[in-house]
Amino acid sequence: MSFVLLHTIFTMATVLITGGTGLIGRHLSHLLKEKGYTVGILSRSGKQKKDDFPVYYWDIDKQIIDPKAILSSDFIIHLAGENIGEKRWTEERKKEIISSRILPTQLLFDAVSKSTHKPQAFISASAIGYYGAVTSEHIFTEQDPAANDFLGNTCRQWESEADKFEEFGIRTIKIRTGMVLSPTGGVLEKMKLPLKMGLGTLFGTGDQYMPWIHIDDLCCIYLKAIEDSSMTGAYNAVAPEPVSNRQFMQTIALTMHKEMRLHRIPAAVLKLALGSMSEILLEGSRVSAEKIINSSYEFRHPVLQDALNDLLQIHHSK
Repeated sequence: MSFVLLHTIFTMATVLITGGTGLIGRHLSHLLKEKGYTVGILSRSGKQKKDDFPVYYWDIDKQIIDPKAILSSDFIIHLAGENIGEKRWTEERKKEIISSRILPTQLLFDAVSKSTHKPQAFISASAIGYYGAVTSEHIFTEQDPAANDFLGNTCRQWESEADKFEEFGIRTIKIRTGMVLSPTGGVLEKMKLPLKMGLGTLFGTGDQYMPWIHIDDLCCIYLKAIEDSSMTGAYNAVAPEPVSNRQFMQTIALTMHKEMRLHRIPAAVLKLALGSMSEILLEGSRVSAEKIINSSYEFRHPVLQDALNDLLQIHHSK
């Protein structure tokens, strides 16, 4: 099959996105539209959005979904899920985080099982939290088991629900995502004000790794998961350059040409303020990007300084 014919087939395809109004979903929706895809969004309101994407109604709590959403979709990208860093991890909050990942996946599975139309692929978000909140010398790959902690168990359950789509012969991909860097929203948005004042933060020792990825690369990996029929199973979506919390802050200072004072927040203070949620700041190990690279994906922003130059719109004279 020629590349032109293959491209034509894919650009006629329809992609259904859950979590389409979130940080990643908005960016990905526009990328897919630019590439010629029709993009549908699942929404609790069911109302048309300003971006003119077709919107389908679903209610996760009531386990209701518009069957036309499945009938019209060639691919499903499942991004929906509560932000794990939004609130303190009480026992109730932990249940909300888990159910926000499990229940939507179960609803989609049930809808697909009842539909006469089956998508070509089901592509689900996951997270490097699969490997747990741990700082070690180990470099985690997709072959490593899920950790036996809250993050590990949450991701394991999430992926197990996604894997059920394989029962229908649907190609299933899980994108284990690191810290997403974007020009608006997300971690950089929260850091901009103190950064402008020349202040940087070390969490605990500052030696823990912060696996990261530019939002453009993340969305292009989702695009590849659609178009590359050889992709199946789990893939780590992290840039190939590992950096620690300390290195991350130093690179920002270098990129912005700023003298930056690094203020260390002791682990005890973070644990007191955030409880068990503090582990997402205090712990982190290296995560391998080898599998996605070996699938012929070429990172647009493999190096942190280059990524920050792009995101912060800093252009150095030559």
